[in-house]
Amino acid sequence: MSPHLEIDLDKITYNTAQVVERCHRQSIEVLGVTKGFGAIPPIVSAFIAGGVDGLADARMENILDLRKNGFNLPITLLRIPRLSNVGNVVRYTDTSVNSEIAVMQALGEAALSLDKIHNVVLMVDLGDLREGVLTQHVLETAKQVATINGVKLVGLGTNMGCFGGVLPATENLGLLVTITRAVEKYLGFKLDIVSGGGTSSLFLLEKEEIPAGITQLRIGEGILLGTDTSHNRIIPWLYQDAFMLHAEIIELKTKPSVPFGNIGRDAFGNLPQFEDTGTRKRAILALGRQDVYIEGLVPLDGKMSILGASSDHLIVDITEADDKIRVGDNIAFKLTYSGLLSASGSKYIKKVFRGGG
Repeated sequence: MSPHLEIDLDKITYNTAQVVERCHRQSIEVLGVTKGFGAIPPIVSAFIAGGVDGLADARMENILDLRKNGFNLPITLLRIPRLSNVGNVVRYTDTSVNSEIAVMQALGEAALSLDKIHNVVLMVDLGDLREGVLTQHVLETAKQVATINGVKLVGLGTNMGCFGGVLPATENLGLLVTITRAVEKYLGFKLDIVSGGGTSSLFLLEKEEIPAGITQLRIGEGILLGTDTSHNRIIPWLYQDAFMLHAEIIELKTKPSVPFGNIGRDAFGNLPQFEDTGTRKRAILALGRQDVYIEGLVPLDGKMSILGASSDHLIVDITEADDKIRVGDNIAFKLTYSGLLSASGSKYIKKVFRGGG
């Protein structure tokens, strides 16, 4: 059987409902982030069944598919809009995150041409050094945004953990709330959205340490995988196995653990290094780097370990695993967020859905 990604829609709905319930308890709305799975419709439906308040994605291609497939919840564009694509942003999204005045001016012009008002969230850089206006420039930037016809400043937001690895804390999220209050006083109107990051903020939520005034979280990984990469942890009140990748064994042999002969670079230009652990029982799977991001796979059987991969083959050490494994059997893998990103978008991996009825 071809490599396939087994997707348990009921577990995704459960995870969504758990996140939504905990967030709503603290007056925080949840945007379900669909980019991690390429906005595949049955998974989006599981998000909606779990009660998300809106959808969010970084890719306009995914957002176009969401609208084409009839999803009418409010949609937020999570990547700063391209100047070359402001027309589609205004047509198909309700809100976008922004940090560049020139882009917001173009959004305003596009919105006016369509007789619309486009909502913008001004991103504030609190230290992660990805997108956003530095704190000392927020008031002046907000003042400029408020003068742009065709757009409405509806809130402030920040990003955590994606570039610089900066973790959400009561201090930096509290600063975001403080800045928001200052902007409201400066401009003379209330901002509805204070967007305090994504899955990495759930750790504070669990401890009820999210500062009052944060009104929104953007959750993808936590709902999908029940993990929090930024804190290197599983989220104990969520399922971690809603996604499972299966691949078939095409060779099963006992071989030395160190290659013999003159060693050059591998097919990807890397110089491989091997530890001599004696002869080992190895399974070769019909799965490779062209199919999926190999470093994003974790064997479900903890007695197995991935030795390496080429473009078409994955080599797994199964010496300590069940001796009843045979050629033609499937080996199952959990996925990290990076693994899910690649598997969801791979045309070589079939998607198989369970539940959701």
